[in-house]
Formats: sequence, structure tokens, C-alpha cells
Amino acid sequence: MKRRTKIVVLGSALLLTAGAASAATASDAPRERTAASDAPRQRTAASDAPRQREAAALTGTAKLYRSAGDDITFSFDAHLAAEDKADPSKATGTFEFSHYLNGEGARAEVKVDCLLTGGKVAVVSGVVTDSDLPGAKGKRVGVTVHDLGRHDRLGYSWASTGSPVDTKGLPKCVSSAPFERVAKGTGDFTVVPWQPEL
Repeated sequence: MKRRTKIVVLGSALLLTAGAASAATASDAPRERTAASDAPRQRTAASDAPRQREAAALTGTAKLYRSAGDDITFSFDAHLAAEDKADPSKATGTFEFSHYLNGEGARAEVKVDCLLTGGKVAVVSGVVTDSDLPGAKGKRVGVTVHDLGRHDRLGYSWASTGSPVDTKGLPKCVSSAPFERVAKGTGDFTVVPWQPEL
């Protein structure tokens, strides 16, 4: 198998916003003033309420270490909402991967279809939606990440087959042990642990 057929992944972040309140004027009637002054308190209380923590997540970007100088990048933006805590197959998001050496290689974009995390380890899978690797589109791939700060590790479902194209009938949330090391200074994966009710 040629090294250029191996694949890697990239990711993104989440932005939340909140609303504002209004105030009553001194010339309002007492009854109106009470109703108007209560409204901002209610809105403030709602906006100050703690957000519910998502059930699981895998985010971040890093390059893998290769002594030959291969440029291998993985990036993730995978999330399992709090309301879907009991069903990891309801995870959403994307990940991307690329592997280049001497100007040759391939990249792929994946739509997440499962996310399982435990402690600092995550397994995510999805179906390739776009790739310049012939035969990769439509294939399911899985990736495992061990979040160890600056020394993260990573594994992928095609470790034993050599290419995602050669992987047949992969189930959701299946991957290999995280045997690869990230390149020094690039470890940026973050895992939010899943806490199912067992």
C-alpha cells in the first residue's frame, strides 16, 4: 500500500449568543412599572441560567508525527447533544483528514454518524462526503483519539487495511487503538467524556 492513500482530519468551534432587556420609565403607572420591571429580571435570570453540558464531544486539529516528513492532519468537530445522551448514533458534526508526501496524497471530508467517549478517549465514525482519493466517497471510516494534552495519540479504522477504500462494511463507532503520535507542538484534541446512565 502506498503511504499517500492514508487519510487525516480537521475541525472547528461553536458560538452562542444571548439577548438583551428593556426598562420602564418613571412616568409609567405603578401597575405598568411593576410588570415592565419584572420582565428584565426574568430575561436576565434565563440568560444567567447555566447551559446544559453536551453529552460528548471531540474537537481540535493536529498533525501526526512521521520521520519521513509526511504531512498528515486530522481535524474534528463532533458533538453529541445532551438530549441525545442515550444514543451515540445521533452525534453530529464533521471531520476532515489529509495525507501528503512530496506533493502527492489525498484528503477527505466526513459527516459524523457516531461518537463515543470515555474519559479522555474518543471514537468517532462517519461517511466520507467528499474526497480526492478515488473510491473513498461513501465509505464509513472511524478514528480514535486519546487526549493527552501536548502528547495526543490517534488511530484509524483503516490501520490494518492500508486505505479507507479497502475497508468494507465498517459498523458505526469502530476504529483502531490510538497507536499514532501527534507531532510535537500540534496536539490540540479535546475530548468531552460521555456519562451515560448505566
